[in-house]
Amino acid sequence: MSARDHIAAGFGWREHPGDGPVLVALHGIGSEARAFDPLAAALPGWRVLAWEAPGYGPSEALAQDWPTAVDYAEALEAFLDARGLTRVHLLGHSLGTLIGAAFARTHPERIETLTLASCAQGGSASPGHLPEKQAARLDDLQRLGAPEFARTRAPRLVFQPESHPDLVANVTEGMAKIKLPGYAQAVRMLASGNLSADCAALSVPTAVVVGAEDVVTPPEQSRAAHAAIQAAHRGALTLIPGAGHALHQQAPEALAAVLKTHAAKGVTP
Repeated sequence: MSARDHIAAGFGWREHPGDGPVLVALHGIGSEARAFDPLAAALPGWRVLAWEAPGYGPSEALAQDWPTAVDYAEALEAFLDARGLTRVHLLGHSLGTLIGAAFARTHPERIETLTLASCAQGGSASPGHLPEKQAARLDDLQRLGAPEFARTRAPRLVFQPESHPDLVANVTEGMAKIKLPGYAQAVRMLASGNLSADCAALSVPTAVVVGAEDVVTPPEQSRAAHAAIQAAHRGALTLIPGAGHALHQQAPEALAAVLKTHAAKGVTP
């Protein structure tokens, strides 16, 4: 059975059916559910649901102008409830790591395993104060428009983009779909997030993986998140060679191998 796009109860998502483990995937700030198609193909038999985050695709934006990671985690709870999913393997990529860690911290009983990929640490900024780097994102989007914004930024997500034009085109296509207010809410959440603080409070099996050539969220950020996890819950830290930030698209088989190993070793009773 092939993947299908769904819309229900204010959420959009893309589902790859399967009778095996259930994986819920949370995309990054400039991405979409379809970005996980290559990963799902590398996980035959798994049921993979990739949500469209609030304010992305057909999903309704959050009510808060300046949401926190916990606000997105509450939306994820509603998404899982509506799908009848009580306990899942959870994968967060980039901005999705902040959401995934916040959800796993507040709802550990619903997590089989947590995998944090290409960790976005967050800026720990006070709500209402948008740092210059994050403010520039919104300025660029409004000045350039989404298609040109994506064209200028997407190549940085791919290692050796000149050698992977089709991959760059796919990443660009996904990023070109961002819109307001969803993107602005995500930028503000990123600015105020603190991934290491959430990781320190985790009580579920948690693995961390990052592309060795990631220049968007360099490996140092993933190492910091991994180090913050308590030893009793800390899974492997994996660097994937030859992969940049969009490792789920550039190295889906390697990421799938991490997920399979973590699922086999890390499930709590």
